[in-house]
Amino acid sequence: MANKRSEPPPLEPREFRSPEEIDAAIGKLKRRIQELEQLDMKEAVLHHSGADDVARSNVRDTIRDIFGINSSEYREHQHIDIYAGGLAMGMSDGEFIQGKERGRVHVIGILNGLIGRLEEKRGDLDAGVSLAPITYFDRLNVHPKIRDVARELFMDGHPWDAVFAASKALVNYIKERSGRHDLDGALLVRTVFSKNAPVLAFNALANPTDFDEQEGMMHLFEGAVLAIRNPGGHSFPEGPEQRAIEYISLLSLLAYRAQEAKRIKA
Repeated sequence: MANKRSEPPPLEPREFRSPEEIDAAIGKLKRRIQELEQLDMKEAVLHHSGADDVARSNVRDTIRDIFGINSSEYREHQHIDIYAGGLAMGMSDGEFIQGKERGRVHVIGILNGLIGRLEEKRGDLDAGVSLAPITYFDRLNVHPKIRDVARELFMDGHPWDAVFAASKALVNYIKERSGRHDLDGALLVRTVFSKNAPVLAFNALANPTDFDEQEGMMHLFEGAVLAIRNPGGHSFPEGPEQRAIEYISLLSLLAYRAQEAKRIKA
C-alpha cells in the first residue's frame, strides 16, 4: 500500500510587532539587492568564483530569516535561483551569462516586491491596525491538553470561554497524572502537590530549596483553580484578547510542569 503523503505544516504569517522590526527586515532585503547589483556576473561564471552561489544563498537565507520557514513568502521563494530562461547542452558562456543577468533582474524584482509587502505592514502598524488572533495564538507552544480545548473557542471569537475551558482541562490533566479522580479543585492540587507527601513532585525534595519550590508550585496551581477555573464557572471577567492569551499561556505552563512532575510511589 502506498505511503500516505504527509501534509505540510500550516502557514504561519510572520508577526511584526514594531515599525523598527520591519525597518530592520527591509534593510536586510536592500542589502541583498545591493549585493546582486554589485555582483560581477561575468567574473563569477567564467572563473567559477562562486560569488553568484553566495548571493543566491544569502537571498534564500534572508527570506527565511525574515518571514519564517512556514511563511508563504519562504515557501514561494525557498528555491529561488539567479537564472532565468532555458538551459541546453552546449550553451556558450555568453548565453549562460545572459541567463544569469536575466535572473539577477528577476530576483531583484522579487526582493523589491517583498519590500513593498513589508512597507504595507509598516503602514498598518503606524495606523494602529490590530493583529489577527491567529498571529499570536498559533505562535505559542501551548500544551496539547490546553490547545485542544482552547484554540477553536479562541479563534471563533470566544477568548474567555477558551480560558475557562483551558482551566478545566488543566484540572482534569492533574487528575489524570495523579490518579486522584476522587478530588477536585483546590483540595486536589493541595493534596497532589503538597510538599509533605506529594503525589507529583517537581524535584527530588532533598533540601529546603526543593521543598520551597514544591510549595510555591502548589500555590501557583491553587491560584489557577481559585482565580481562573472557579470564577470561570460563574462570571469570568471580560477583557482584551491579549489578557486571555496571557491566562492561557499560564495554564499551558502549569500543564507542562504537571507533565514534567514525577509520580511519587506511596
